[in-house]
Amino acid sequence: MIQISEHAKNKVTEILKSEGKDDSYFVRVSVVGGGCSGLSYKMDFDHEMKKDDQVFEDKGMKLVTDLRSFLYLCGTTLDHSDGLNGKGFHFVNPNATRTCACGESFAV
Repeated sequence: MIQISEHAKNKVTEILKSEGKDDSYFVRVSVVGGGCSGLSYKMDFDHEMKKDDQVFEDKGMKLVTDLRSFLYLCGTTLDHSDGLNGKGFHFVNPNATRTCACGESFAV
């Protein structure tokens, strides 16, 4: 399962509304090669499902990932921070054995 924190959910809702996107849009998260640790997180808004998508719902928010990315993201929580040490979305991933200083890439 992939989850979302209450704070991240509120921020996603705010962004979707500001961009004029309706309820057909959802959060698509994935893992791509790259970054200083080897793998990077990717987050987009989408409204079209793909063949092998894995769909999760948490706190009323639909989170979608492809099957390959799910292998890396299982048990992950999407969070958001407004703090001085880093502002923006970040992933709390129990599968990551190493992360870079910016938190945007990881290794398993």
